[in-house]
Amino acid sequence: MDTTQLLKGVLDLAVLAVLREEDGYGYDILRRLREAGLEEVGDASVYGTLRRLFAAGLLTTYVVPSESGPHRKYYSLNASGRDQLTRSGKLWRSFATTMDNLLDDRGMAA
Repeated sequence: MDTTQLLKGVLDLAVLAVLREEDGYGYDILRRLREAGLEEVGDASVYGTLRRLFAAGLLTTYVVPSESGPHRKYYSLNASGRDQLTRSGKLWRSFATTMDNLLDDRGMAA
């Protein structure tokens, strides 16, 4: 199975989850996703997702000066983003449980 296709369906949820505990700027969010196990996620995908989530009103942004380069735009979850994370997380868990059950029923459990 092609992991990149799976990523397309869950990247919004993954980005919201990464921002749940701590705000972050683009590269930092990318790094955290990769460290969490999503090694194949692409730079452009994450930056596009951040722009889309911001445009949808799920994130707020603020700029922090950097001593070692250009200013960094930080992203944070707002109330709408937290609500979306809760809804999407429940949907994901239900879907994952269904898939686990399907695989278990067919002798394909890990």
